[in-house]
Amino acid sequence: QVQLVESGGGLVQAGDSLRLSCAASGRTFTFSRYAMGWFRQAPGKEREFVAAISRSGSSTYYADSVKGRFTISRDNAKNTVYLQMNSLKPEDTAVYYCAKSPRSYVLGYASSEYDYWGQGTQVTVSS
Repeated sequence: QVQLVESGGGLVQAGDSLRLSCAASGRTFTFSRYAMGWFRQAPGKEREFVAAISRSGSSTYYADSVKGRFTISRDNAKNTVYLQMNSLKPEDTAVYYCAKSPRSYVLGYASSEYDYWGQGTQVTVSS
């Protein structure tokens, strides 16, 4: 079993920054072996891909809507993946979810490519 716990969400104004964290744990789980991703879901919308990172952190991927504003990173010594969000916009308002891939590399951007999910953290951006 794998547990993913997100933190760092909140209410901010447009143009502000937030950093989300996702702490991973599990009795037989080795965080550094797996790619990780961030997704988000706004009210009334489907869950969508935000960013992903390979197991070493050498490869990162972003949705076009956040490219240049968001940065995904990981600290394998701390079993944690981060999402630095700058220049936030009202349309970034959503519940943000951390997800674990069953692979060491990022295969795709579909939520079906990920096998464990956190409970989510709310990000609200006011205009």
